[in-house]
Amino acid sequence: MGLRQWAVAGLREQWQSSHALLLLPVALIVAIMIVDIHSPESIHLGPALVIAPALTSSFAGPRLSGLVGALAVLAQIVIAILHGGLGTTNHIVQILTLFVLSVMIVVYCAIRDRHREQLAQVRSVAEAAQHVLLWPLPEHIGPLRVACLYLAAEDEAQIGGDLYAATRADSRVRVLIGDVRGKGLSAIGEAALLLGAFREAGHRQSSLPDLAATLEQSVTRYLADFEPPEEMGERFATALLMEIPDGDPITRMTSCGHPPPLLLSPGHVVTVPSVHPAPPMGIGSAHPGDYHLDVFSFEPGDTLLLYTDGVIEARDAAGRFYPLADRVAQWTEENPETLLHRIRRDLLAHTGGRLDDDAALIALHRTPSVHHGRPHQRIIHADGFRHRPQNQPQGG
Repeated sequence: MGLRQWAVAGLREQWQSSHALLLLPVALIVAIMIVDIHSPESIHLGPALVIAPALTSSFAGPRLSGLVGALAVLAQIVIAILHGGLGTTNHIVQILTLFVLSVMIVVYCAIRDRHREQLAQVRSVAEAAQHVLLWPLPEHIGPLRVACLYLAAEDEAQIGGDLYAATRADSRVRVLIGDVRGKGLSAIGEAALLLGAFREAGHRQSSLPDLAATLEQSVTRYLADFEPPEEMGERFATALLMEIPDGDPITRMTSCGHPPPLLLSPGHVVTVPSVHPAPPMGIGSAHPGDYHLDVFSFEPGDTLLLYTDGVIEARDAAGRFYPLADRVAQWTEENPETLLHRIRRDLLAHTGGRLDDDAALIALHRTPSVHHGRPHQRIIHADGFRHRPQNQPQGG
């Protein structure tokens, strides 16, 4: 729906709801007029009529507010005729005052509605720009069923410093999730740079360490040109690069200071302890040899949950961090969309409905498939897998 159609639909809905609410100010005008007419001449309730147009302006536009204002002035004239005479100084002053206040209310409504239209246009442009920057991930890519979730900490923003992307490279899927230092709209510049570099190099580099080095070079060049002198060395981005081949039940991973993913198998949660993170991008080295490639099993039916630190560092009113691994342990049987829906509701309930930092999650579910070539087996590298009890802190 375009902006014009959206505005027309909004005005139509506002008009319909305003008609029902219009009964209240009209009833107030009638009640005040009747009481004033039957009161002693020393009592004047006419000034209270200004409540009607003021109340109307809270739910209606300038036309309805002006209409109610005109009814209030007409009621004041009727009061003057039946309660002391229209030519009395007191009634003339009351009529003029009510008229001026009603005009001021109508002008206020017109200015407010104009600002609303401008804000709607700005939001529409911002939403389009943010969708161009952070493309929605496909529901299916390669052997994976995918769902993603983004919760921006800054009001009226849909994205901020967290980022994610996915691409196909031959017979494999490559995924990026990252977190630029800072939050909200101020961190979008670095996020856009990292996303653009990944989309350009993600399908060209032969290995994840090579890809990480290429992204590091892009970030370093950007910071050298645009980083303010007072923030020298303070801008960086954590990133997690993952590569999931179509034909092997494994996942390759290179971490640049980013939290490790969670592996969800039916009935239990497995963390990935054998992670050897390099420094975050922007403060590290651009040599491929400085990045470690971790390999671990990713069987059909398993789900990988990638996230940014805005999730695990979210606090409740008592200052307790959100226990992501403990919470998702009860949802290992869910599909990616339902899993992220449950996490979103639970996370916002934990924080009281507002996050202090941007948060992003990606759920990658490996669909069952037939593998040819090597036998189907669980592959364990480095320290292997360690099943983490729910009451045990997450390892680093």
